[in-house]
Amino acid sequence: MTTKHLIPADIMEFYEVHEWRNAAGVLFTAHPTEWDEVLAALRAFRFKTSDVLAPGKNKSELAKSFDATLTGKGWKETHFSTAIKVDEEVRESPTHKVDCYKNRVALEVEWNNKDPFYDRDLNNFRLLFDLRVIDVGIIVTRCSELQDIFNRLGKGKSYGNSTTHMKKLIPRIEGGGGGGCPILIFGITSKLYIEEKVCIPAVGDEEPGEEADDAE
Repeated sequence: MTTKHLIPADIMEFYEVHEWRNAAGVLFTAHPTEWDEVLAALRAFRFKTSDVLAPGKNKSELAKSFDATLTGKGWKETHFSTAIKVDEEVRESPTHKVDCYKNRVALEVEWNNKDPFYDRDLNNFRLLFDLRVIDVGIIVTRCSELQDIFNRLGKGKSYGNSTTHMKKLIPRIEGGGGGGCPILIFGITSKLYIEEKVCIPAVGDEEPGEEADDAE
């Protein structure tokens, strides 16, 4: 059974969508406000040639832009202090920060990190769900098909196979990386790309995944 039918047709047209444990249904029924805000951010998102050609930074402008759409509506970067108590012994159970969090909904944008960042995100979702801190996790990432665009712009090495794209994420989720947490994935497709007339560098390229949008 799936609840993907609750995702609007225009979102399905522009994004590759995957769902685990009826995540869309959880958002639609239990978190309608947050659901509408995420949909609005997805509808507003586009990426341009200049975004692809931008040099690597601590956090990509694309990720910042998407985050800003949500932070203006009360979403916040959040770090939870968690621990497990066994009898009288308290054991720290640290989690990574969540870039966008509101009312038990966690969202991460992975544009061009090293692919192990997916493991971090999924483990974080799993732990926070088990601790009853979140009800659902969302990941916005790029589809593997975008590699054709990156190659054409001479940036193929920067967006290589070892970085965050859909083909690296799906096996991790199907392998149980998110545990019991409902998870919704939105893959950025080429339909969201805006071609610009810019000067494409003839030489030089960054290392794969240098544009680590969550590097700490």
